[in-house]
Amino acid sequence: MRVEAITWERLAAALAGHIDGLEPGDGGGRLKIAVDGPPAAPTGETAERIAEALRLLGRSVLVVGTEGFLRPASLRFEYGKRDPDSYYSGWYDTGALWREVFGPLEEGGSGRVLPDLWDPVRDRATRSDYVELPPGGVLVVHGPFLLGHWFPFDLTVHLRLSPGVLARRTEESWTLPAFERYANEVGPSDAADVVVRTDDPRHPAWTGLADLGDRG
Repeated sequence: MRVEAITWERLAAALAGHIDGLEPGDGGGRLKIAVDGPPAAPTGETAERIAEALRLLGRSVLVVGTEGFLRPASLRFEYGKRDPDSYYSGWYDTGALWREVFGPLEEGGSGRVLPDLWDPVRDRATRSDYVELPPGGVLVVHGPFLLGHWFPFDLTVHLRLSPGVLARRTEESWTLPAFERYANEVGPSDAADVVVRTDDPRHPAWTGLADLGDRG
């Protein structure tokens, strides 16, 4: 994998410029972007940087984090609080993401997205209001394990950490087998459109946009 050094600001500007030239692959009128990576990677910050760069281009943007779509504790902890297989396949409510986030943005959809569903701290529904993303808007979803679910993303960005760095930065070390499984089963470094190496958060490096061609 060839990578080149880049700053976070240049990365966000370059991705925003590329996204601004894309057309939604599902015909729904709104673009859908993934910023995938483990909690130890800056997925939220990167999503916000891309969103701000897109807003400077005049685009409406909605950022959604998958931490707002965790399942209730009774389901997450069915096999214990530190089960890596449950964490990998049972903690995040992919059905709710399809229903509340992606479904409304399909062709003929209402455009009304629920930005979050469940508060894992209080273990109850957030009761957040729906947010309307107008035609021409961009949805940016960030969080772990985003690839491999057939979510209708128009561009996928994976923030990669080497295994050693991931182990050092991950507070919940029991989750590490889940990320190893994700790497083996999904291969995000190969599946994503753009890969950003973030071992040194001050000096990211990326694969660039040249291989994507004209996808607009």
